Amino acid sequence: MPAKTVVLALLALLVCACAEIPKAEPEALAKTEAPTPLAATPAPRPESPATEQERAPEPPPPPANVWERIRTGYRLTPLVSPLVQEWEQYYSRRPDYVARMVDRSSRFLYHVVEEVERRKMPTEVVLLPMIESAYNPQAYSRAHASGMWQFIPSTGKLYGLNQNFWYDGRRDVLAGTSAALDYLEKLYSMFGDWNLALAAYNWGEGAVSRAITRNQARGLPTDYESLTMPAETRNYIPKLMAVRNIVANPEQYGIALVNIPNRPYFATVTTHRHIDVKLAASFAELSLEEFRFLNPAHNKPVIKSNGSETIVLPIEKIAVFQGNLEGHSQPLVTWQTYTVKRSDQPENIAAKHGMTLAQLKQINGITGNKKIAAGQTLLVPLKGTAEPNLPDLPAPKVTLTRYQPKKAKCVQVRNGVRKVVQCPSASTKKPAKSPASTKPAKATIQGRG
Repeated sequence: MPAKTVVLALLALLVCACAEIPKAEPEALAKTEAPTPLAATPAPRPESPATEQERAPEPPPPPANVWERIRTGYRLTPLVSPLVQEWEQYYSRRPDYVARMVDRSSRFLYHVVEEVERRKMPTEVVLLPMIESAYNPQAYSRAHASGMWQFIPSTGKLYGLNQNFWYDGRRDVLAGTSAALDYLEKLYSMFGDWNLALAAYNWGEGAVSRAITRNQARGLPTDYESLTMPAETRNYIPKLMAVRNIVANPEQYGIALVNIPNRPYFATVTTHRHIDVKLAASFAELSLEEFRFLNPAHNKPVIKSNGSETIVLPIEKIAVFQGNLEGHSQPLVTWQTYTVKRSDQPENIAAKHGMTLAQLKQINGITGNKKIAAGQTLLVPLKGTAEPNLPDLPAPKVTLTRYQPKKAKCVQVRNGVRKVVQCPSASTKKPAKSPASTKPAKATIQGRG
């Protein structure tokens, strides 16, 4: 059957054709089946520094007042002690006293905070003059410690504070602050502990070192609270901690701290000519009392210039002072020195210079039963327009008050119990030690204000 034969022949040809189709290689197949790649997306360009700076968070604004700066810089470990509570109560019961102390400090706090922060010290140090002198740069103690930081003469000299007939660097706010912070840094490097450093500032590094040695020999702890020390030093850091706590939260203690702006209060001018203190105050348009408070280092009626002495004035008074000084054509000094002769009588010296004896003594700081002696240098009024005789003169000698061993008492703390004991004999003559190893007791805050 031809038709059937034709169909079978076509089927055979079709099978043969399929068998001859070549199989694709796997690699070729993969190439064939791979999707067409998308166009490459360009990497994001890094933002310019300006853009990153614009997006960075703005730094917080500076504190509005000095108290905020002090609070944020606290680093001392809080002292938990009944003495701290006692001193907190002491101050909280005397808001008027605290107000006077704060008022005095308002002129100087910004400067002291700046210096303490620059040295990366705990800001509790800023409050230390409240314990030393109630922030009074004119303070003077019976132990002859002077100024806001209460340096005795020998320690002041050791830390570069010049002292002579005309000028006492211990009472200079700028120089005294720098010297006190130098001393505190040295004490901290010695003891590695701020409580011990502060105790040494009050008691003397030699006394603290000996107290530590005694405790080590007895196998006792050598921290501040474990040492046997005089009552003044035992109360020293609790006082500071009490003030610290009050500044941190004045409302809790019923104290109102006036706002002290976070900006400089004063600036300095350097005098190149001798000038009367009274005249300088008038040039600055300040009261004589306020001028002396800002410049207590100039302890005579004349500011004797050696080219480096500075006058501290409120910032807004600097231009006023300079303008009035430049416009003044009269002599700047109305005082001169006079050396007392053996034949001189104090009454005659005063009368010769148109003064009463009381005025002569007042001008020269001669108080009480002190007498005018031969060889002593006095300030007397200058006659006419003569050139004043203002020679370089040393500071008057002082006799340091010594502790009486029989009366010296120390406070010992054992297991939280305070006990008054006899002070070790080695620490009873601390003012007689060299300035490098000790520092006498300073005026305490109860006596100020």
